[in-house]
Amino acid sequence: MVALSTISSGSPSSSSGSSNIFHRAFGTSLYGSQWSREPIPKYEMPNNEMPAGAAYQLIKEELELDGRPALNLASFVTTFMEEEAEKLMMENMNKNMIDYEEYPMTVELQNRVVNMLGRLFHAPVSDHQPAIGVSTVGSSEAIILSTLAMKRKWQIRRQREGKSTEKPNLVMGSNVQVCWEKAVKYLEIEPKYVFCSETQMFMNPDEAVKLVDENTIGCVAILGSTYTGHYEDVKFLNDLLHPINKKNGWEVPIHVDAASGGFVAPFIAPDLQWDFKLPLVASINASGHKYGLVMPGVGWALWRSKEYLPEDLVFHVNYLGSDQATFTLNFSKGASQVIAQYYIMIRLGKAGFKAIMENLQETAIYLSQQLQSMGFEILSSENPSKGLPLVAFRLVSAKAPRFFDEFDIAARLRERGWILPAYSMAVNIRRDSKAFRHIMLWVVGDWARRSGVRA
Repeated sequence: MVALSTISSGSPSSSSGSSNIFHRAFGTSLYGSQWSREPIPKYEMPNNEMPAGAAYQLIKEELELDGRPALNLASFVTTFMEEEAEKLMMENMNKNMIDYEEYPMTVELQNRVVNMLGRLFHAPVSDHQPAIGVSTVGSSEAIILSTLAMKRKWQIRRQREGKSTEKPNLVMGSNVQVCWEKAVKYLEIEPKYVFCSETQMFMNPDEAVKLVDENTIGCVAILGSTYTGHYEDVKFLNDLLHPINKKNGWEVPIHVDAASGGFVAPFIAPDLQWDFKLPLVASINASGHKYGLVMPGVGWALWRSKEYLPEDLVFHVNYLGSDQATFTLNFSKGASQVIAQYYIMIRLGKAGFKAIMENLQETAIYLSQQLQSMGFEILSSENPSKGLPLVAFRLVSAKAPRFFDEFDIAARLRERGWILPAYSMAVNIRRDSKAFRHIMLWVVGDWARRSGVRA
């Protein structure tokens, strides 16, 4: 009772204030404290502090309402890393990636990853000619930077020729991810869409080159469509575009959106021609937090060589003690994910990536066969040279009326904790066309195949 008298002159229950002091002093559980009786702050910062443990527990319990990452079949994003990788990330959470002078070794690791990717994507690099690229917070930033570089290079060429720089356009399939729609809107570029159809659910190069003109800053090819996982035919696009450029004196390049496929195709489809081996491929983006096996968020933008990244887009600053070049949309960003990317690349090596991607592909094939045997229509490809290790599928068209659709099935699965995306197909595919997509996660590996999972 002596301790109590030093806190309050009255009984612990004599007033609400005294009771709160009692809870604070004697450490009852959260559920007997004032913080479980009062609404958690939502829209206005509270006037007073609370214990760290109380804040942690309240937020933790709020987050329990999120879906479980291990049951999330919707996202391409990596949800698991090894303990050693997590340790590295935690140890370096306080590092700002942009502080080149303060953290030179972190910058060195970024440069190593850029050069590893440059060689993986067959950029014309050597010991004396390093790869040209930057880390980003994801492929969306990488795509905006790459689009900006294409637009600026086109403007410089047009100005040199004394021609108008108005009305630049970009050719791409209607199945592009929304970040491309953002890029053309933010950068004031006219989108020229190659519309998909029931028989061609991804960009057709024959149709794409028909849209190219003197104002085209580039053509986009996707290595792994968001809708069905298909790889668009970059080589065919390159071969069709080359004579058009030559005939008209144009220099229309290709950008490859390898957000997903960039860390898959090199390992399980090594003969597929899609990267800097093709002369018209000027830039490539890849997501480290997808099949690059790093938790979000990190992406990469790479250019064929310096000439494809106009110098006037690169800024030089010395805020942090030394001159440094920067070509990013943001300035500050955490270094942890870049360090984790380097970890996973030297930890796994080419053999490790190959083994993981082969397992994911086998799992996708198994699941595809099981779903097909149950009567679903498979939209994705089982061929590793044609698409990602995922399964896109839908209900078979019924002659008689059906009182449920893909969205209803997804909702019922959600009731059991499983997150399976149902979505409308790309623009110009029939209006009632819907589908599911199941992403193979490396944390799952071949678990589904081995355990004989049934839907």
